[in-house]
This record gives sequence, structure tokens and C-alpha cells, in this order.
Amino acid sequence: MKPIQTVLITGANAGLGREAARQLALHDGIEKIYLGCRNELKAFAAKAALEAETGRKIFDIILMDMSDPASVRKAVADLEEPIDAVVLNAGGMGGRDPAARTKSGVTSIFAVNVLGHAVLVDELLERQLLTSTVLYAGSEAARGIPKMGIARPVLETSSVNEFASIADGSKFNAKSDPLELYANVKLVAALWMSSMARQHPHIRFVTMSPGGTTGTNGMDDLPFIKKLFFKHVGWVLMPLFGMMHGLEVGAKRYVDGLLNPKFESGRFYASGGGSPTGPVVDQTTIAADLDNAAFQDNAKQAIRLFA
Repeated sequence: MKPIQTVLITGANAGLGREAARQLALHDGIEKIYLGCRNELKAFAAKAALEAETGRKIFDIILMDMSDPASVRKAVADLEEPIDAVVLNAGGMGGRDPAARTKSGVTSIFAVNVLGHAVLVDELLERQLLTSTVLYAGSEAARGIPKMGIARPVLETSSVNEFASIADGSKFNAKSDPLELYANVKLVAALWMSSMARQHPHIRFVTMSPGGTTGTNGMDDLPFIKKLFFKHVGWVLMPLFGMMHGLEVGAKRYVDGLLNPKFESGRFYASGGGSPTGPVVDQTTIAADLDNAAFQDNAKQAIRLFA
């Protein structure tokens, strides 16, 4: 597998994506970083700031809206040269109504966290524009975070139909907690990545959680009380109790996942135990069903029903 020299990061104008771009630029072997952004003004502001901070003019902008597969396809169609690695970082809670269905038939939260990224990877592979590594921003929520009151997703059959019901939101109801939707969505994505690793053995597919990270925009669209807790109370108190860490730590997990070969293809790495911080471990040691090939393939098939 060739050394990683060019990287595309989705959601790169702020938070973890921007910090990952900054850290990667400090590695001599990295020659080009594509900032995948939805907003052009914010993209150019991030590019200018990153050039000033790193002293390197290696940043290019690719405009794409990860919640819109058509936007993603257009962005890939405009690419003129291969990319070694992609960091599938864009995500969050899917706007003010995460359960609202997009024109693709999936919920907003599923569209931005999973469907857009699946389309991006498939398009890059189809055009032979991806040479080395795919890293997906996973979450400890996919196997539950007891210390934060986030239950492990409950699957009855792990069938294609059940995963499709997560994608289109029919598994949930109006009273479902947005964090429940988020946990299920991140579980589907981790399984999809493992299936892709088996289907494309020449490409490395690593799911890496950035962990509980302060300074991100991911919780901006939560209901007011939850947003207040996570962003204004949690960011102050949770680090004191070892429940959250800074942007630099979360982004470094991405960089390590990309550049350190000890992180194996098809694996989902996140913090151990019931916390979203601390050393990362292979999550199959916590939840064995993550290693079930049939479940993985079912998740991938469900995603492609909407792609």
C-alpha cells in the first residue's frame, strides 16, 4: 500500500476536521490536503487560517454537501487526480430535525453521517481515484456510553430491513431521543466500513472514534436543554471527570488511524469501557457482534438501497 501523501477531509472548515487538517499538514510526507466543505466562504476562511498556522500552502477546497448525494457525485466528477486517503469526518446531529427525511429517503442525521460518505467512497472507488485508506469518524455511542446515559443500540434481527429502518427513521418514533438515532446511525456506519474492508482488500478501511471532544459543532442542533448540557456545562465539567478531551486529542486519533499501520482494516477503534476517553481499543473486544460478517454486509446493502 502506497504512502499517504494526499488526503481529503469532509467537514474540514471547523472543529475536528479543521484540526485534523492542521495536524496532518505538520507531517512532511503530506503533500496535499483537500478541504471538503459545504460553505464556500467558511472554506476559504479555513484555508487561509490553516496556511497561516502551518506555513504550508498545500490546502485545496472541494465544495460538497455530505447530506446531498448529488453534490458529492458532482465533487468527485470534478476531481482530476487520485487521492490517497479520505477522512469521513462530517456528521453531527443532522440539523434541527434529525428525523426529517431527505429526498434520498433517509433521515437528515443518516444522510450527513452515512449516506453521503458511502456515496463518496463508492464514487472514488468506481473512478479508481482512491489509492490507500478510508477513515470514518466513529463514535463510542455505537456500542453505548453508560457513563453518559447513552444506551447501546438494540437490534432485533440485524437484517437488511432493520438497518434500512434505521436509515429511513421508521425504527424510531417522535419521542425517540436524537442521541438514540445518532448511536444507531454510527453503528450502521461502523458495520458498513467493516464490510467494505472485506470487499476491497487493497484499501484500508478504519473506523476511529475521536472520542468525547470539546470544541466541536456536532451538538449544536440538539434540543436546547441537551445542547446547554453538552456544550456549556459538559465542556467545562466533563473534562474534569475524564469524560471529554480537547480537539487536539480527538483529531490526533484521526491522524494516528491514518498513518499508523497498527490500526487494522475492517476494525472499529474507540475508547474502552463505558467512557468516551482514554486509550482506544478494538471494539469487537466489547461488542462481539461488530465482527459478524453477515451483519456487516446487511448494513452495507441497506445503505445502498438509498444510494
